[in-house]
Amino acid sequence: MLQPLRKPSEAEPGRLGRLAKLPVFFDLKDRRAVLVGGSPGSAWKAELLAAAGAHVDIYALDPSAEMDALLSRGAAEGSLTLYRADWSADILTDAVLAVADLDDEDEAGAFAAAAHEAGIPVNVVDKPGYCDFQFGSVVNRSPVVIGISTDGAAPILGQAIRRRIETLLHPSIASWAAVAKHLRERVMWNLSPGMARRAFWERFTDLAFQGRAPESSGDTVQTVMDRIASEPTQRVGRVTLVGAGPGDAELLTLKAMRALQSADVILFDDLVSEDVLELARREAKRLMVGKRGGRASCAQGDINDLMTRLALQGKQVVRLKSGDPMVFGRAGEEIEHLESAGVPVDVVPGITAGIALASILGVSLTHRDLAQSVRFVTGCAKTGRLPSGLDWQGLADPSTTTIFYMAGGTAGAIAERLIEAGCSPTLSAVMVSNVSRSNERWAGPIADLGRASERRDPTKPVIIGVGRVFKRAVEADASGLDHPLMLNATA
Repeated sequence: MLQPLRKPSEAEPGRLGRLAKLPVFFDLKDRRAVLVGGSPGSAWKAELLAAAGAHVDIYALDPSAEMDALLSRGAAEGSLTLYRADWSADILTDAVLAVADLDDEDEAGAFAAAAHEAGIPVNVVDKPGYCDFQFGSVVNRSPVVIGISTDGAAPILGQAIRRRIETLLHPSIASWAAVAKHLRERVMWNLSPGMARRAFWERFTDLAFQGRAPESSGDTVQTVMDRIASEPTQRVGRVTLVGAGPGDAELLTLKAMRALQSADVILFDDLVSEDVLELARREAKRLMVGKRGGRASCAQGDINDLMTRLALQGKQVVRLKSGDPMVFGRAGEEIEHLESAGVPVDVVPGITAGIALASILGVSLTHRDLAQSVRFVTGCAKTGRLPSGLDWQGLADPSTTTIFYMAGGTAGAIAERLIEAGCSPTLSAVMVSNVSRSNERWAGPIADLGRASERRDPTKPVIIGVGRVFKRAVEADASGLDHPLMLNATA
């Protein structure tokens, strides 16, 4: 049955959600900040303020050992001055920022009121009711600075997020950012706005994320930048086929993230989740080019022509496909069309649904005691029926695990053909909808596969696994263990 056609349609990026706090970056270089308190926590705040270039005046009658140690070391950027005195409203004169570590509630309120009277923002440690701003966890790759806030709800979580980001950002990013700061004016003067500047900065960014300092290239930094600037700017854009995986945004590769962040236009399928799209560059135009069985779909020829036209206009195009673009994603047709038009193509692999299925079930598709091969098979032809010419004898091999894609409507026919080819009616099978997201699933013998499919939600994509490796999933289903089921094996 031929499916109805539709044209690619533009989708607006989601609006920015509610912010618990506005993230801002305060320039404190050579400006005066006041800190009241001598506790170990105060010492950390003093060091943070001084690292940002502030002249920090500290008022503490009895400074802690940590504060004394900080004062003896001195500040790397700003300055630290200790006054062994209590605070008064007068100390806030000419300050641009005030911080206090005060246990007494009345005194904390009085200090906040004095700061407001002086017209300066204030933070009272561990008393959010008196705070105009909060300190978050900091990732320091200056001049790149990343602040992380949990709105005071979970500081430990903020620290864990900081550690995760620290592992992703090589320390050399700091050097590259410093170089970029010095180059900015020169680039603006010598390169015209638009593609020329963007191409320069994209090549610069590629170098920055190689994990090596600028000096490691063997040339002076200036020579390296001259070489980048002298490279001809591509008049033709590029198409990148990106695997969006099975839906869980955390399963994207770092390379896929970078492609999404550098795209001018994103052509995405119906099955790509909103969570994945949220990671894309907000300025990128988004066009839905959905292809779903039984629904109005964009013609493949229209998609090919659209990608080509956009790339020839100099656009960076991402063709965002559910799963892996090279597994039942028509990538071969698209690559052939683009290359014939002289458009360069890259491919970023993604986690295909079959692998995600194995992961969520905790099943090895090639468990050495049960299966020596795995096959990925399309379960639906253009007609909506089983494809002709499938090797059913090979698929019935007991040492093979078979994953059927797009097989929700043909599940009963698949079971019949496998049994006819010699499979036992009790051979284990699983059927999962929205793999990696809602993970609605059924597990049981293939003899019941057709009946189970009739009761599935037809609006959700389905993947089916057949083979001895799924016996454990069937046993877990029968015993009602820890996962949601579409229906049980005996329903």
